[in-house]
Amino acid sequence: MSVQSAPTTRRWWALGLIAAAQFMVIMDTSIIGVALPQMQADLGFTQQNLSWVFNAYVVAFGGLLLLGGRLSDLFGARRIFTTGWAVLLAGSAVAGLAGTVGVELAGRAIQGAGAALIAPAALTLLMMLFGAQPRELTKALALYGAAAPAGGTAGVFLGGVITEYLSWPWVFFINIPIALVAIVATGKLMPAGTGARRGSIDGWGALTVTAGIGAAVYGIVRAPEVGWNTVQTWAVLAAAVALLGLFVLIQARRAHPLVRLSIFRTPNLAAANTAQFLLGAAWIPMWFFLNLYLQQVLGYGAFEGGAALLPMTAAIMLLMVVVAPRVVNRLGFKTPIVLGMLLLATGMAILSLVRPDGSFVVDVLPASLIAAAGMALAFIPSLGTAISSAKPEEGGLASGIVNTSYQVGSALGLAAMTALAAAHGAGQLGNIGALTDGYSAAFLGAAGIAVAGALMAAATLRRPKAPAAEPASAPEPELIPA
Repeated sequence: MSVQSAPTTRRWWALGLIAAAQFMVIMDTSIIGVALPQMQADLGFTQQNLSWVFNAYVVAFGGLLLLGGRLSDLFGARRIFTTGWAVLLAGSAVAGLAGTVGVELAGRAIQGAGAALIAPAALTLLMMLFGAQPRELTKALALYGAAAPAGGTAGVFLGGVITEYLSWPWVFFINIPIALVAIVATGKLMPAGTGARRGSIDGWGALTVTAGIGAAVYGIVRAPEVGWNTVQTWAVLAAAVALLGLFVLIQARRAHPLVRLSIFRTPNLAAANTAQFLLGAAWIPMWFFLNLYLQQVLGYGAFEGGAALLPMTAAIMLLMVVVAPRVVNRLGFKTPIVLGMLLLATGMAILSLVRPDGSFVVDVLPASLIAAAGMALAFIPSLGTAISSAKPEEGGLASGIVNTSYQVGSALGLAAMTALAAAHGAGQLGNIGALTDGYSAAFLGAAGIAVAGALMAAATLRRPKAPAAEPASAPEPELIPA
């Protein structure tokens, strides 16, 4: 079914399903936030290892995204899209039924693998449906982009409602009926596309990059417990470096790699991906520890904690969809990235002043809104720059790289800030003063990452000589979050 032959109504229904996929992928990263304390109590997570509920998903998601895109190219986007939903369903069932830490983390990793199949296939299907009509493509990408902050907002609130009035396993079980509907609807709504193509799957590349990321996160998270100067810590981190180095070597030598390394010589592409990496490394730790501060220090319940984060997530959604594209159109991409990173750093620096006897209105709300404004302002132009810097025929690769950059930055940033928080007392459950000191250190460390991102963007991003001279094929969609 081509773009031209697809009935208009069916194409927009298909877009709804594609947007639902983006919604779910993002929601699954945020919905577990307010459920973490109950999961910790029921399954026996230590304070240091609790971050793995998030990281198991993100490491699998970020490490396998490029493979998901390659499989979509080889076997057809509709087939991989359907397979991804089936894998996500299976992972959700495992995570919800888990009775031990190991089973829970396995379920989360399976969920991440499913998301890594869904995300690149969804964007490919969108381009198949709307790519030939620039005006409709702009609208389609706007709706697709809005699904990301909507998923983050819904995840925070739904996580609180479900955990408070049902129980934490239902934050995973909610995916099952949605996945079943998506699997049935995909066959009726999505274009079949072309048949399988010739080519090879870079399995070794996918294995080494995922294992390398996982080893790096594991080594950083475990270091405060076993010691930074121990043989175990250095051996794990050395293995991570070796695996990631092997990945680069494999990519350089393979005829059909997951990543063509020369793409990073494209102006602004590497700089924009670095900005996305540092943005994820700063934002996700803030979100993670803010959830814990609200519940473990201020004493909020799951529902109250989720509701408390609604102003921040709603602000992100509004600013990303309505305000940020207009700012970028007026100022270009470089200035908003730098200013957004600095705003994000400012919000997190204020959050580092949280008190054991603090309040939401004084200690959390103003700082979280400032951070939200910074996130929205920096995210849109850095994402758009990373995608638009590549050649049109490599847009899928560029999209996979930038999504991977953000997810890997999220995992490594959270691992580092978890280690920093633990070193300053965050492992002492029940000691509100020590917990606050640990969370404060994490907020301040994340602010430092955001400042580094601002400095990097200011130093490395180049302003285009003629930003308005781009052809009318897709200038607007580049400003929409994918």
